[in-house]
Amino acid sequence: MIALISSSLNSDSNSRILALEAKRVLEQDGHAVTLIDLRDYPLPLCDGGPSYSHPNVARIAEQLRAADAVLIATPIYNYDSTAAMKNLIELTGSALENKVVGFLCAAGSMGSFMAIMSLANSLMLDFRSVIVPRFVYATTEAFTDGRLNNADVTQRVAALARTAVKLGSALKAA
Repeated sequence: MIALISSSLNSDSNSRILALEAKRVLEQDGHAVTLIDLRDYPLPLCDGGPSYSHPNVARIAEQLRAADAVLIATPIYNYDSTAAMKNLIELTGSALENKVVGFLCAAGSMGSFMAIMSLANSLMLDFRSVIVPRFVYATTEAFTDGRLNNADVTQRVAALARTAVKLGSALKAA
């Protein structure tokens, strides 16, 4: 099973469009996919204590533990992933331990292309996550009227999703 996290809380999210495209590709290829849309799982701020026992934290952590690979769809705000995503990792990061993780990023411009690397490094160092060595980074020009309109980005989403499946299967078998 592949878990897809849509971390934007914006109802008009381009990163969610990327997540839905990855979901479409994976389901078309016959894979089980769980979409974790953070709009549907209100989370407490990580406080190092009681927040870990929140029911939504437990639900998401269970889904992440069950996954062979995880794809994170996030907008890039202020040269980093969304605060909601960072909070989720603080709350459920141990569920990503030794998991394959890939990234689908949406941003306003190419100026923050490498912004996802701080999150990738954190996952590698803190949880020994295996990061897919390609990620999708799409700017606003790749979207029109709530749809992905760029064939290159669409192909890169498919390649990322399929690579995550292959790596996840290999890691599970090892």
